[in-house]
Formats: sequence, structure tokens, C-alpha cells
Amino acid sequence: MARRWESTFPRIFEDFEDNYDEVFTPAIESFVKEGNLVVRADVPGLELKDIEVTILGNILSVKGERKSEQEVKKEDYLRREVSYGAFERRMSLPEGAAADQVKASFKNGVLEITVPLAKETVATKVPIEAEAEKNVEISRK
Repeated sequence: MARRWESTFPRIFEDFEDNYDEVFTPAIESFVKEGNLVVRADVPGLELKDIEVTILGNILSVKGERKSEQEVKKEDYLRREVSYGAFERRMSLPEGAAADQVKASFKNGVLEITVPLAKETVATKVPIEAEAEKNVEISRK
């Protein structure tokens, strides 16, 4: 049966290494928008009840667990690149962050955390002056 399967469905992924993470770690991005620190975590397959957001001091923590919906024996997998398990991501909040005003929302597998920042915490753009280039004349003899 295995030979028939392999002849019908060739190993199209055999050039790829099996180097996926066995423990789920959500991808995180953070940026400043309108005076707020915005942190987004991609947590596909999780439900709101599977996620916890906490702040202790100046540490923002996102914990959760992505659970496998079904039990499949390891030998029954044809390909496995999806990872499951508990995770925790932490990041330091900048000084002046209003930890008591943090808001979190969850939509379409994306957790978004908004942290108001003190005005002096928000970066300001510093103009860079370029030194005037000098035209160098080359004398030819």
C-alpha cells in the first residue's frame, strides 16, 4: 500500500528539511502609532480562552497554548510542519508606559495590545545634515 501511495503521490516536499520548531512560538511585531506602543502576536488556531496577557512591573507577557485538535500517531503523519504547545513571549515596556491603561483585542488569530506612551517616550525624528560634497578637479597633463 505504501508503494502505491508513493507512486501516486510523489514526495513533492522531499527537498525541504524537517527543521520546523516543535514548540509553537507566535511571531510578534511592535511599533509606535499615534503615541501608543502596539504589539501584535500571530496566534492562529487559538481561542481567546487560550491566551493570557499580563503586566508585571515593566514586563509585558503573552502566554498561551496551541492545542492539537486530534490525536494522530507520529507514524501516521505524511508531513508535519504545524507546531503545538504552550508558549510565553515577554517584552520590556519603555519607561513612562501607562501599564494601567493597556488594552488588548483579538481578531482573526491576531492578538493586538495597545500601550499608551508618555509623550517624552515617543521617538522624534532627527534630521541628518549632509556635508556639502566638494567638486574635486583632476588636472591632466
